[in-house]
Amino acid sequence: MMRTRQESAHHVVILGAGYAGMAAAIQLAARAKRRAGVQVTVVNAQERFTERMRLHMAATGQRLAELSIPELLEGTGARFVRGWVTAVDADAKTVRIDDDRVLRYDTLVYGLGSVADTSRVPGVEEHAYTLSGAQEAELLADRLARLDGGTVVVAGSGLTGIESAAEIAERYPRSNVVLLGRAEPGAAMNPRAKAYVHAALDRLGVQVRSGVEVVKVLPGAVELAGGETIAADAVLWTSGTRVSPLAAAAGLAVDERGLVITDAALRSVSHPEVYAIGDAAAIRQGYGIMHGTCQGGMPTGVHAALSIDRSLSGRRPKPFRFGYYHTPVSLGRGDAVVQFTRPDDTPRRVRLTGRLAVRYKETVTASPWPTYGRMKKMPASGAFWPRGGRFTKIRDGR
Repeated sequence: MMRTRQESAHHVVILGAGYAGMAAAIQLAARAKRRAGVQVTVVNAQERFTERMRLHMAATGQRLAELSIPELLEGTGARFVRGWVTAVDADAKTVRIDDDRVLRYDTLVYGLGSVADTSRVPGVEEHAYTLSGAQEAELLADRLARLDGGTVVVAGSGLTGIESAAEIAERYPRSNVVLLGRAEPGAAMNPRAKAYVHAALDRLGVQVRSGVEVVKVLPGAVELAGGETIAADAVLWTSGTRVSPLAAAAGLAVDERGLVITDAALRSVSHPEVYAIGDAAAIRQGYGIMHGTCQGGMPTGVHAALSIDRSLSGRRPKPFRFGYYHTPVSLGRGDAVVQFTRPDDTPRRVRLTGRLAVRYKETVTASPWPTYGRMKKMPASGAFWPRGGRFTKIRDGR
C-alpha cells in the first residue's frame, strides 16, 4: 500500500541546493505538507550548504559555519539525495544521479547554478584558483597560508574580484595583491561609491590595473593582451561564469550561454513541467535578462514553488517580477560600501560606507539561513520582495 501511494504521488525533484534551490525546496515542502500526494526531493552534491557570499572569506582561511541541508529539511517532509547530477532526460522525465541512480519526476526545478568559467582562457583550468565552491576556496586558502609574501593576482575586477582582493590584502599584508580587469572596480556604482572602493583598495595596498585583459595563465605568471606578463605566485580567477551543459544536453531550450529560457512563470519554454531558477535561468524582465545574485535568486526559488503549488491546485501560475535594490560589497572585515540601486540595477545617489555598511553587508550575508528557517514555519514570510514597478514590465503587460 505504501509503495502504491508513493508511485501515485506527484514527484517534484529540485536539482541544486544553492540559495535559489533551497528557497524553492523549503517553500514548496512547507506548502506540500498540507497537500496529500506530493513528494519533494532535493538533490545536491554535498550535504553542506555553500555560502557563496562568504567564499572570499573562506579563501583567506576564515572558518565558515557548518550549515547542514538535511538538518534544515528535517520536519518538512522533503527527501534529500546526495549526489552529482550526471544527466537529465526531459522526455522520459528522469534524472540520473552519479550514473547509477535514476529519479523520476513529474515536475522538475532546475537550479544547477554557475561556476567560474575556466575554459575561455588558456591555462586557467591548470594554473588558477577559483571560488566556485567551498573546496576550491579552501585550496586557495592553503596556498595563501604557505606563501611568504609574494604576488597574488586577482583576475577580474567585478564584485567578486573586489571583495577577494581586499580580503587577501587585509589578511596577508606582506603579499603584493594585483587586481586586473577590463573595467574599473566599481564601474557600475555612482561616482562617490566608486571612488570609495578605489580609496579602500589603495589603503589596503591593492594594485589596480584597469583596461587590461588576461589572455593566458602560466605556471608562475599571467600574460596580458599585448604581450606583457605579470609574475604571480598565485592567481585567483573571477572573470566570467558558465553553467552546466546538462540543460542543453537534455533538450531544454537554452540561450547562447546555456541558460534555460523561461516563460513569465519561470517554466521552460520548451518543457513546461520544468522550472528554471537562479543563475541557471534566462529570466526576462523589462530591463533585460536578470543576472545571478542571491537577492534575485532566492525570489526565483520561492516563486517557482508558489507556481507549482498553484498548478497543483488547478490554478494558473502568476508571472514573476523582480527589481534590484542594492549592491553590498565588503572591503575587508572592517570596511564596506553599499550602493543602492533602481530596480533595473542602475545606481542611485544613496550609498552607505564604513562601519554602517559593514553591518548592513553582514546582515544581508547572514540572512538566507534564518530566512529558510522562518519559511519552514511560515511559508508566506518568504514571498515578499521588490517587484520593480514599471522597470520590470514588458510589452505583453506583465
